[in-house]
Amino acid sequence: EVQLQASGGGLVQPGGSLRLSCAASGFGFRDTTMTWMRQAPGKELEWVASISNLGRSKWYADSVKGRFTISRDNAENTLYLDMNSLKLDDTAVYYCQRDDNLRGQGTLVTVSS
Repeated sequence: EVQLQASGGGLVQPGGSLRLSCAASGFGFRDTTMTWMRQAPGKELEWVASISNLGRSKWYADSVKGRFTISRDNAENTLYLDMNSLKLDDTAVYYCQRDDNLRGQGTLVTVSS
């Protein structure tokens, strides 16, 4: 069974940091480009960042470039998103997604003072 389980969300003040993790199982994680998506309240799903299968290439949405870092540990089948300088607009449910758009359960990030 394919599983993608995001974790690490929580409440953080503007300017703060969080690290999200996504534990993957049931498929060839190291062979797959992985992506973080997010959905803010009342808004559409938004692409955040992607990373190639071996981590050599990374791509970021303009809204998070310079603040977020995507990474992966293929030995642990885990995807990460390090989020710094968080803004109110970063409040959303964050999902990890496989290259065929399969998404797992998300984790809620709330940026609030």
